[in-house]
Amino acid sequence: MRKNSHFSQLRAWAAAFAIAIGLASCGGGSGGGDGGTTPPPTPAPVLSDADAAKLLTQATFGPTDAEIDSVKLLGYAGWINAQLALQSSSHLAYADNRLAQLRLTNPTATLGANQFYESFWLYSATGQAQLRERVKLALSEIFVISLTDANVDVRGAASYYDMLGANAFGNYRTLLEQVSLHPMMGVYLTHLANQKEDAATGRTPDENYAREVMQLMSIGVQELNVDGTVRRDANGAAITTYTPADISNLARVFTGFSWYAATPTNSTFAGGGRTGDSYVRSMILYPQYHSTSAKTFLGVTLPAGSTDGVAELKTALDTIFNNVNVPPFICKQLIQRLVTSNPSPAYVSRCSTAFINNGSGIRGDLAVVVRTILLDAEARDINSTSSATFGKVREPVIRMTNWMRAFGATSVSGNYLLNSTSANTSLGQSVLASPSVFNFFRPGYVPPNTRLGAQNLLAPEFQIVDEVTVAGYANTMQTAIGTGIGTGSDVRSVYTREIAIASDANALADRMSRMLLYGQMSSTLRARIVESVNSIAIPAATGSNQATIDTALLNRSRLAVYMTMVSPEYLVQR
Repeated sequence: MRKNSHFSQLRAWAAAFAIAIGLASCGGGSGGGDGGTTPPPTPAPVLSDADAAKLLTQATFGPTDAEIDSVKLLGYAGWINAQLALQSSSHLAYADNRLAQLRLTNPTATLGANQFYESFWLYSATGQAQLRERVKLALSEIFVISLTDANVDVRGAASYYDMLGANAFGNYRTLLEQVSLHPMMGVYLTHLANQKEDAATGRTPDENYAREVMQLMSIGVQELNVDGTVRRDANGAAITTYTPADISNLARVFTGFSWYAATPTNSTFAGGGRTGDSYVRSMILYPQYHSTSAKTFLGVTLPAGSTDGVAELKTALDTIFNNVNVPPFICKQLIQRLVTSNPSPAYVSRCSTAFINNGSGIRGDLAVVVRTILLDAEARDINSTSSATFGKVREPVIRMTNWMRAFGATSVSGNYLLNSTSANTSLGQSVLASPSVFNFFRPGYVPPNTRLGAQNLLAPEFQIVDEVTVAGYANTMQTAIGTGIGTGSDVRSVYTREIAIASDANALADRMSRMLLYGQMSSTLRARIVESVNSIAIPAATGSNQATIDTALLNRSRLAVYMTMVSPEYLVQR
């Protein structure tokens, strides 16, 4: 792509709008409701391209022409139901196959985080189970582990991500247990090889996971109503959900669990004799290390004397699962990850109601929860862009996959050699690579000194937005759109569909609106794109200048994509 004045002006324009204006249209749905009794809307008999593309923006890693047609054919519910039945490809299998490939030329090769990133981009960009892939990402931002911790094994991280995907449409209770027992969560939040208390040495059980499983993965720190609003006492103060005593007592439950071993010993508890299975199979109980003291937490008491740590773990997780806070706490975060940063209380309530009872008396059915979120009237309102408080900042990694999918970008090597994109000068985000257990951004983040902050609106993704990351994103996308991205520009697009219409600037703008803005491009942005595209002249054919014509058409296509993807209209998913 030519580095002409268009791009320098656009970078400045993007930074000015994204930072000074603060991506101010981000926010939550203002749609009303009746506290949870309104059923999901009946899908319209005929869906437009815009209707389909908006669902795909929320439920996938980006619309494609084929998926737009699929949604229009099947309808909202039909497409969602078809997606619920699809399975993701295995990241662990990819890692193992990739290691074998690397060892063909280097017998001592080992896996690195880049091999996990490769499988993430591959399956996100090309996988058919798009809804599962997207929900998997959302869950990874709630049940956080990070490859930035040197103790987290790459194969183990791949299997952890597979586990999230396998449970994406299962039951939350099962997911909670598999997260709790996965060795990579055990390593990351330090409850693997957690030992019972010892008064003689002053040792107490590690409380890290006991605290975070409540704070971040289940009930949160303040009691909630079913609609996600904070419960308050008679004095108007928020009511806390747990105490330090709850943490310390729950920590005793998470003692005695450590590495899987076919023949467990004190040595394998400490990590000796680990095999490949040890990193990917659930932790097992070593009874001699499990606390036998009484444990009181969240209103439940486990009597002293038991060495059955598995039974105590199940009781603890059942107690958490049945806490009244779980439905609104989890539902609001899933809505934030998929649809809007500030869902109305009615929206959260409808989702919570589905979590509490899936219609068959089952609690925690995530398939029903996800279906409810995506079919809700607030999510499906194609006119939500008229609300100044509906929407969310698009996550950087989703912007990249959106480009790959919309414009048919492919990997020259087949391995999607796009390595870590966490640096602020790149995307500022990589999957399973957050700087802490609190993810790259917290669900309750309110950006200070912005119009959003003044209105006390949440904008989680804004936590990684600043002057540096805006410029980094603009520069990264300029490179990707222009010449490709990754090692050797491995991932690139040839813009076949765009080049075919690039002689018509208005048709090209329509294409951008369809693929990137679900038909909602403003007249202002359209005028800018048309003017800029038309400034790239297409020479008259002479019979010997086809290469020059082709270059002009390609540059027009790239410019239209770039202008759209750095615009505030695109950066905020409405």
